[in-house]
Amino acid sequence: QVQLVESGGGLVQAGGSLRLSCAASGRFLSVNAMGWYRQAPGKQRELVATITSGGSTNYADSVKGRFTISRDNAKNTVYLQMSSLKPEDTAVYYCNADVRRFSTYPYTVYWGQGTQVTVSS
Repeated sequence: QVQLVESGGGLVQAGGSLRLSCAASGRFLSVNAMGWYRQAPGKQRELVATITSGGSTNYADSVKGRFTISRDNAKNTVYLQMSSLKPEDTAVYYCNADVRRFSTYPYTVYWGQGTQVTVSS
């Protein structure tokens, strides 16, 4: 089985910073794209940022210039550095990863359990 474990969430004041981490563990062959999504109360889950295994990144317009996604392929870990946080960034943040478990298997998307980020005004 594949597990994604997030860490680094918490409570921060507006203008502050937080760094989220998400590590993939278990038995698998390779990890392709990894990403972060978030879901605020009463809203749909939305894309925050994604990164390919080659390092190409994509960001939601709402976080461009404030958030940075990165990854350590050797550790199968993706990070989200969040700066200049705003109250509207408050949400549960989920990581996902496109994982191939075995050579004869297709890539499958796995999700973490989520970590709460709360930004106070």
